[in-house]
Amino acid sequence: SLSQPEREGMFHRGPGLNLTSGQYTAPIAGYYAFTSTLHIGRREPRRKGQGCRGSRLRVLICVQSRCQHNSNLETVSRLESSGDRFTISVMGTLYLQAGQYASVFVDNTAGSPLTVQSGSDFSAILLGV
Repeated sequence: SLSQPEREGMFHRGPGLNLTSGQYTAPIAGYYAFTSTLHIGRREPRRKGQGCRGSRLRVLICVQSRCQHNSNLETVSRLESSGDRFTISVMGTLYLQAGQYASVFVDNTAGSPLTVQSGSDFSAILLGV
C-alpha cells in the first residue's frame, strides 16, 4: 500500500524505510538495488586562503552501519575549489538478510562543515532473492 506523502512530491511504499533514522530494513533476504543522491552545501563560506586541495567527500551505503566491512557501496568526489553546493550519487547492489538495515553515511575530509540539503534522496528496490 502506498503511504501518504509527508510533504508534496515525496512517497514511499512498503514497510522497510524509516524516515526518522534514515535506515532501510530489508523485509526479506535478497539482493537490493540502492541509490542515493545527496545535495550538499557548505554551512559557512570558505575563509580566504582556505584551500580545498585534497579535500574529498565519501558517500557510502553501509549494511548494519559497518562501513569498514566489504558489504558497502562507496563513491568519492573531489570538492572543487569553487562553488558552495555539490551533488554526489552512490548506487549499486547489496545482499541483505531479512532484518538487516542499510543507511547512508557521509565522510567529510573537507575543512569546512557541510550540510545535506533538501531534495536529497535514498531508495532501495528488491531485485530478487
